[in-house]
Amino acid sequence: AIKGYALSYLSSCAGRIRFLLGTPGMVALDLDATLKGLFQQVLHCLENIPKPQGENVPAITCDLTDLRKHWLSILMIVTSSRSSINIRHLEKATMSTGKEGLVSEGNAAYSWSRCVDELESQLSKHGSLKKLYFYHQHLTTVFRNTMFGPEGRPQHCCAWLGAACSFPECASAIIPEEVNKIGRDSISYVESLIESIMGGLEGLINILDSEGGFGSLEMQLSPEQAALRLNNITRVKAVPGLSAPGNESYPDNSSSVKMLEAAMQRLTSLCSVLNDMEPICVLNHVFVLREYMRDCIIGNFRRRFHSMIRTDNCLQRPSIIESLLRRHLSIIHLAEQHISMDLTEGIREVLLAESFTGLFSNLQVSERPVETNGGGSAIEIICSWYIENIVRDASRTGVVFDATHNCFRSSQPIGGGYLAESFTDKRELKALVRLFGGYGIDKMDKMLSEHTSALLNCIDSALRSNRDALEGLAGSVNSGDRIERDANLRQIIDIETLADFCIQAGQAITFRQLLVEAVGAVLEEKVPLVYSLIKGLTMQLPDEVPDKNEIIRLRRVASSVGVGDKHDAEWVHSILAESTSASDNSWILLPYLCSAFMVSNMWSSAVYDVNTGGFSNNLHCLARCISAVVGGSEYTRMAKEQRINSLSNGHTDELQETELLSRSSAESNIKSAMQLHVKLSAGIVLDSWNDSSRPHIVPKLIFLDQLCELSPYLPRSTLEAHIPYTILRSIYHQLYGAAQMGSEPTEPSPRQSPLISLAHASPSMRPNRSDTTPRSHTYESGYHSSSGSQHDDGYEVDRRTGERQLRSMRRSGPLDYGASRKAKFVEGSSSGSHGAGSLQRFAVSRSGPLSYK
Repeated sequence: AIKGYALSYLSSCAGRIRFLLGTPGMVALDLDATLKGLFQQVLHCLENIPKPQGENVPAITCDLTDLRKHWLSILMIVTSSRSSINIRHLEKATMSTGKEGLVSEGNAAYSWSRCVDELESQLSKHGSLKKLYFYHQHLTTVFRNTMFGPEGRPQHCCAWLGAACSFPECASAIIPEEVNKIGRDSISYVESLIESIMGGLEGLINILDSEGGFGSLEMQLSPEQAALRLNNITRVKAVPGLSAPGNESYPDNSSSVKMLEAAMQRLTSLCSVLNDMEPICVLNHVFVLREYMRDCIIGNFRRRFHSMIRTDNCLQRPSIIESLLRRHLSIIHLAEQHISMDLTEGIREVLLAESFTGLFSNLQVSERPVETNGGGSAIEIICSWYIENIVRDASRTGVVFDATHNCFRSSQPIGGGYLAESFTDKRELKALVRLFGGYGIDKMDKMLSEHTSALLNCIDSALRSNRDALEGLAGSVNSGDRIERDANLRQIIDIETLADFCIQAGQAITFRQLLVEAVGAVLEEKVPLVYSLIKGLTMQLPDEVPDKNEIIRLRRVASSVGVGDKHDAEWVHSILAESTSASDNSWILLPYLCSAFMVSNMWSSAVYDVNTGGFSNNLHCLARCISAVVGGSEYTRMAKEQRINSLSNGHTDELQETELLSRSSAESNIKSAMQLHVKLSAGIVLDSWNDSSRPHIVPKLIFLDQLCELSPYLPRSTLEAHIPYTILRSIYHQLYGAAQMGSEPTEPSPRQSPLISLAHASPSMRPNRSDTTPRSHTYESGYHSSSGSQHDDGYEVDRRTGERQLRSMRRSGPLDYGASRKAKFVEGSSSGSHGAGSLQRFAVSRSGPLSYK
């Protein structure tokens, strides 16, 4: 190590001395021919020193006696009183450069030259390595130059550790205190050097894992930029400053690549030497550098991983975390090639420790609690951030769910970083799944369950506190008494707060759906056999309620990977089954409570956005909440009733097969409850028609249509049994037509205006159809209009014809407007147009929500 450092120092010293000889101060001295010749001979000796290459430093032999003789001749001349140039002249002429003077450089070269060709003879004459103990403070300084200096070679730094093994030999056996003191100093010396070596190793890794390191190699030209540069080099007059694609990758043209090569060489050499280093024994202490190196690399990886997760004031995007992680792993794998130990296993342990917070729900069962040893800090940071900023929107950045692009969006960056879509896009969630695996996603699912469970408890409290009003509402619906129904609706308390809680629950359910879809996509991509096994097994599960414990676990596992179309209700069912909610029959009133949202004030701020396919205040998440909670509560209620009946019949062990109900009966009850909710909500919306509530009719109808579309328990045409589809078609035509064509129809008509269509196509004029759920005669009695005969006969025929055409094109959806359909739509509307003042012809009457004056 000493010889290698000396050779490196002398090689660089030649360049510094040549530079000093060419400075203006030295030129002004006008040296005589003798001094000039001696300086040139010194330079010749220094420049002809062999370069240390690789690990063959001990084999290098050279005689530097001439170098020392020439330098002594120079010193004898400049210290003579007869010389016109003395030593002070040389120092003053070269000290102005801000570096070491010429005399200092020459003296250092003289001293280090003896470490090249006279080191062994000096040690054999004057002592051994154990004498270096008395100079161990100086050894530390030399070691730092070896490790971090410009001429240093980190792979030689281990030689300074070997000297410590002989330090205790300097102690006298008759002085016990000296043995203890030298032993402590030796151990402290070794620990200090090992700490510095590991710091240098960590620094080399971090240099490579930086934007100026391997990060600079990841910067690639876009296809447009590459095409521009290729076209540029083919022209006669090329644009200056634009090089051909790939030109920056040549080592000759890029100093950064040279720096990377030097850092990689230092890293691999240091790892190789540390791996081959024998254990260092100092008294009863044994230092194994390979273990120190492994702990250093693994510990640095853990710290770097934590720094990747967060930026200054925000969370880092999962895809960027994954990219940074892959870059760091490539450096570790580079070092691993020169180490005879498995670093990959240690990396996996770190990633597992940062993701593991407990056993995997429904897959791993243990009677005793499992200790996490403080792990899972990274995934807890991720989960807490997502729930606070995406699900709860605690930072108030306007997070809404974009149904068109299937992600959450925000009106402003979260924490000054990225927008919400940068974290909830499917690509980002898939990166999150790949980063933290099953344990991390299970932790996210548990935290979402805790958040949703608290919201479901609020719904349970609302059902209990409003039970009398809800039972009265149910009775008024069966009797068809509108006045009593409205009175019971007004008696429901805290409806605004409950609506906010349900929207939050809908956001949690929606975010979980995005998460399980990402999990399913990653499973299908990485382990398709496992995914297909879960998918096929789910289709073969027994159809009974309540399920056995093993079947419940399988259903929840399938729900966690997005298998099936009812995993939202299954997830809510699992939450309710583990909590005290839905423990009584008050949950059968849930459809009536959800219908009361139609009289909430939240519709005044609801604006439908055609670009996102949802409302500005996330009301479309409320639709998903209603569908999932109604389904999950019904599963829970039926399972608890079956268990109670079994216990009352004396079957304490397991339910007998004859007592088990099928899941189809539960789904039938869910479908009936959802249809009841749609029926009651549609009636409340239409009955609330007046001049002040006209702007709120459209978002309510769109909401009900979205509910029928989202819920797997409702046919798509459920709403058509209560509100003619021509109204919805007209609404969507106005909204999407204005967005796509940039203009709206100038002349309102029954087919162009949703408000006029609402009057012309009221439920009182709708013919009964066999494909829809029939409504009770008592409930529909309030909708029959005594003035229905005043409708224009021509328009009535045209309306029926249009409805038949719409039913035939039902599967195309509300937004499938072809050119031919648009033409028929406008032509049919012209015959029934009543001019711009048609809106004033409608008013509220007791016979129905809409009628002619």
